[in-house]
Amino acid sequence: MSGTADELEVTERTRLRRMRHKGSHRRADLDAVLGAGFLCHLGVVVDGVPMVVPTVYGVDGDTLYVHGSVASRSLVQAPDGVVCVSVTHVDGLVLARSVFEHGVNYRSAMVYGVPRTVTDPEEKLRGLRALTEQSAPGQWEYVRQPSRKELAATALVALELTEASVKIASGPPDDGESPDAELGLWAGVLPVVTRFGEPEADPLLPAGTEPPAHIAGRAGRVLGGHRGS
Repeated sequence: MSGTADELEVTERTRLRRMRHKGSHRRADLDAVLGAGFLCHLGVVVDGVPMVVPTVYGVDGDTLYVHGSVASRSLVQAPDGVVCVSVTHVDGLVLARSVFEHGVNYRSAMVYGVPRTVTDPEEKLRGLRALTEQSAPGQWEYVRQPSRKELAATALVALELTEASVKIASGPPDDGESPDAELGLWAGVLPVVTRFGEPEADPLLPAGTEPPAHIAGRAGRVLGGHRGS
């Protein structure tokens, strides 16, 4: 199935087989899930053994970037084959009247492809900026940017956003009209909300050094664009 500007191409890896009503191949849905976070899990085969590595990511246009040390086996060997990057936001526990109907409200994305190692200096800086701004918007311009030595010690891989799928689960339990509704038990959703706390200063900072506005202003904000039940 060919993709369009609004729809991602469906492949054997991204074809939705179970709970297809919760799935999507819309690029807008993928962008929303990726844009709501900064932590992903990189699945890669290293020396013949599967490895799943938690790491931060950044998105710039049609490209997703992950980075790490040049000594990282997961990043060094990633371009040798297909990898899978997954991003998940947990929005709540779905507590039903029976154990069978329990579940989780979530938004998730899976991106597949053969990544490439970024060697172009300008793209490397652009990718690292995307990573920094994904987690802390405004931080790239605020702090010192990487030196040549630091760039040489950093591995950056890029994965194009052409092969991906999204799944979203929301709402109350499914057993409200089942025979179990007669049990008289409470059922519903227990929301899961992650918020940024107040900035905690490095104890070695000189007295009176205040956090910049782009950091202080995030205190109390919900991470992940939480969806209600």
